[in-house]
Amino acid sequence: MVLGTADWDDDVCTPMAQEHQCVVVSVDYRLAPEDPCPAQLHDCYASLKWFSENASSLGVSSERIAIGGASAGGGLAAGTALMARDNGGPNVIFQLLVFPMLDHRNETPSSFGTSDTRVWNREANIAAWEAYLGGADVSPYASPSIASDLSGLPPAYINVGTLDIFVDEDIEYAQRLSQAGVPVELHVYPGAFHGSNGFVAESPLSMRWAADQTAALEAALNSEN
Repeated sequence: MVLGTADWDDDVCTPMAQEHQCVVVSVDYRLAPEDPCPAQLHDCYASLKWFSENASSLGVSSERIAIGGASAGGGLAAGTALMARDNGGPNVIFQLLVFPMLDHRNETPSSFGTSDTRVWNREANIAAWEAYLGGADVSPYASPSIASDLSGLPPAYINVGTLDIFVDEDIEYAQRLSQAGVPVELHVYPGAFHGSNGFVAESPLSMRWAADQTAALEAALNSEN
């Protein structure tokens, strides 16, 4: 929402494309505060529409599109899934939400009490939400945790660590998806902090994180069903 560029995730997207033999589109969405909400959501949804409309020319099926992201990108992916549902498409078969940033209210216990602030803390989170929302009325596309209806969304995979500021809102979102009839797979990794899967990628925990995530995405993209 406020940080990063599309090529920041080359080290994630390139292996993903190779591992799953798929096309990966990394959206260079506009950033707040220069471009507050809903600019980022509009960029993501427009990219999804473009990809769906041009899938055949890229050698892929428009019926096998997954969306995903990490942290703010995970929140934008969740919001984009809601937009696609409410606008009648494009069709999305899977959402990969990696420690997603979902709730602007910052009221969960972990938003106050997370014990590890090496990467993302309460102050940074509040500042990012304020820059992103820009004082506008908050829509569920921007803050998916406030969406009243989560039915009809694509199956979701959510992973987060117990030391992540987002752990409580991510668990709650997974529970609400399940209650709405959406297939969801939730992984909560003991001792993992925000982004630890990248910062300590060679640790046994991070390797298990990566293997679990890879297996879920492979099943979603390349299953025979």
